[in-house]
Amino acid sequence: MATLIRMPEVAAGATEIVLSKWNVAVGASVKVGDIIAEMETEKAVVDYASDAEGTVHKILVADGASVEVGSPIIILLAAGEDGSAGDALLGGSAAAAPAAVSAPVAAPIAPAVVAPVAPVAPAAPVAAPVSPSAPAATAPVDNSRQFVSPIVRKLARERGVELAQVAGTGPQGRVVRRDLESFLASGAGATATATASSSPTYSASSELAKQEYSSSYVTVPHSGMRRAIARRLTESKSTVPHFYVTADCKVDALLELRKSINESSPIKISVNDIVVKAVASALMDVPESNVVWNAEAMHKYESADIAVAVTTDGGLLTPVIRGVEKRSLSNLSMEISELAGRAASPRAIVEDGQVVIANIMTVTLSADHRAVDGALAAQWLSAFVKRIENPLSMLV
Repeated sequence: MATLIRMPEVAAGATEIVLSKWNVAVGASVKVGDIIAEMETEKAVVDYASDAEGTVHKILVADGASVEVGSPIIILLAAGEDGSAGDALLGGSAAAAPAAVSAPVAAPIAPAVVAPVAPVAPAAPVAAPVSPSAPAATAPVDNSRQFVSPIVRKLARERGVELAQVAGTGPQGRVVRRDLESFLASGAGATATATASSSPTYSASSELAKQEYSSSYVTVPHSGMRRAIARRLTESKSTVPHFYVTADCKVDALLELRKSINESSPIKISVNDIVVKAVASALMDVPESNVVWNAEAMHKYESADIAVAVTTDGGLLTPVIRGVEKRSLSNLSMEISELAGRAASPRAIVEDGQVVIANIMTVTLSADHRAVDGALAAQWLSAFVKRIENPLSMLV
């Protein structure tokens, strides 16, 4: 018999999943276990294996669509069945319509821990410029039978758009995100937004000036990774009491050591490799600082696991390097990409009463005040500076 496959909950607690790409087309034969689609979660792209077999009758959502968990995504027909058997599964009801929202998908990347960066509040929607020659609004749709996904309803409310003016192009006339964006881009949407947020009267000159100096914008939907970064950074900044300690390190000896190593070693060592090693060494020097706050007790670690920030097109990731204090510089270099380049800069400093030029690197420690107090943070930072300024101590 025909089978209606719905969007699975491929990630715990997820309410919407991005269907990144279909690997099958209408008419294709599918067996149990065949990878029929790629689905994007907040952390990775997951292959979805079919739990049914048959011939693909209808694909109900497009590549790149964001789909509510439990919504229909594809219909398979059993051997000998015709299309009517598959169509009957939808039943023409609103409840069976897929909640698909068009959204571009970030390129798949290796799963990794998200790096801490300063959270950036999303910009408020800005009304697009009103164009005197804008095309007429799309013909109204009967509101009593209009199917609209929750995300589109929210966006419409934010932009002051009456959904009755927007024609849906999704399954069974459903209004999806691309329909709302097309409506806004047509100029009619811009008029609606301006009307909803502005005073009722304008002079002709002020309206012309608004058209001349207003700037348009392009809506770039968030990827799963960007949503995860925003959520975790917001949680971190709002729930963890941070404080910061800064110090300058003289790194001439470090740069000389790196130069000597690289002249004789086939594996090139970066400044970043040595900095990561110094962080781990300082944690071993001041073990009281190698802790994580927990509601019930403090977790004190015996090993130094260091997260290193890596930039990607979708945002920052922080792969974790385990047991750094036990690793050699060459071993670290093989696992860590060249991230820091030359992090030092020449500055004038006073040394033994004389003004000299030295390479100085400024470092800032961000600490959780629940687990580390100011005196302990200063003690750790002093140990770090000592290791950085005497890099040979990390090789013995």
